[in-house]
Amino acid sequence: MNLINRTYYLNRIDKYLGQERIIVLTGQRRVGKSSILKTFKTSKENIVSSNIIYIDKEDRTFDKIKTYTDLNTYIDSKISRNKHNYILIDEVQDIQEFERSLRSFIKEENTDIIITGSNSKLLSSELTTLIGGRYKEIYIQALTYLEFLQFHNLQDSDESLTHYINFGGLPGIIKIGLDEHDAYEYQTDVYSTVLLKDIISRNNIRNTAFLENLLKFLADNTGKIISATSISKYMKSQDTSVTSVLVLNYIRMLCESYLLHKINRYDIHGKRLFESNDKYYFEDIGIRNAIACGTRDEDIEKILENIVYNHLIHLGYEVTVGQLRAGEIDFVCTKSNEGTKYVQVAYIIANEDTRMREFGNLATIKDSHPKYVISMTPLVSRTDNNGIIHLNIRQFLKNGLE
Repeated sequence: MNLINRTYYLNRIDKYLGQERIIVLTGQRRVGKSSILKTFKTSKENIVSSNIIYIDKEDRTFDKIKTYTDLNTYIDSKISRNKHNYILIDEVQDIQEFERSLRSFIKEENTDIIITGSNSKLLSSELTTLIGGRYKEIYIQALTYLEFLQFHNLQDSDESLTHYINFGGLPGIIKIGLDEHDAYEYQTDVYSTVLLKDIISRNNIRNTAFLENLLKFLADNTGKIISATSISKYMKSQDTSVTSVLVLNYIRMLCESYLLHKINRYDIHGKRLFESNDKYYFEDIGIRNAIACGTRDEDIEKILENIVYNHLIHLGYEVTVGQLRAGEIDFVCTKSNEGTKYVQVAYIIANEDTRMREFGNLATIKDSHPKYVISMTPLVSRTDNNGIIHLNIRQFLKNGLE
């Protein structure tokens, strides 16, 4: 299968080359980090002045590279003093003390290092300790809607959006096609791999049944404010006794694997972050659907909210949940060059009660920051409702908040 360029990420990589900084591609397994690395490799291979040193730790060819000394030996045998060296390492966290090698080779002239990894704690803690600020993290997400159209050779339409809502954005689905049964099997396999390699094995978890039940609970309650205490009470109702501390530890591990993302609450009136009771969204909506095992029509508002959150992150916003005295705003979005924006997500604005609920909370915010409602309401592209912009979700996924 030919690799499809994800130019957004390739351009970001190019931006940081030649700065004596390690470029770290992070993200959940199977979101496309390896393919992006291979695409970059292909783009440099035909340049005479380039020397590619490529290591894929999921390929048995490289099984002998287990520690940083093995890595040193391998790179030393491949490095060229007369060319520009690109050291590319896929799933670097599988090499013990890899950061010791990287710290040494990044000092070499005419050398760029690009690595991928699937555990945020491991990468951030070890690189920060030994390398300080000499690395740049590029977070790789599952496919956006436009990338999904490109990968599956689809035209923008309501039907294509329905496919995106159902199947999510794992690039590997292109190999099996948009068949619900086959996609479900693939998503379940990816989910199981993440659990085993990045959570259970790495953290020596024994209570795997609770971990899976916790994920099911979080999938069923995507986008709802959740406390560790409420989860603990729910598990007790299922005849499983767990402490709030254990719940928080397991959720932290899920977030470190990039399977799940935590979003804090922000007091819009008080201009401060709350320290408890957060919301959680999934990296890939297809995996979320596979875990929840429900029909999409029952979960559509949760799914749309998750999709909007992921795309806001792709657009470069820092995102929190907005807390009002008498309600909630789904997302408070900030970007250094744009300031603050408020976003509310709805399924369909079908009557006046729904309109008052979705637009009313935004109307109570008395500052001048832009305000948006994003929905699937038919025939709506972009309208202005007393200063609040109503966007169709397809329009948002194609053009952002513009």
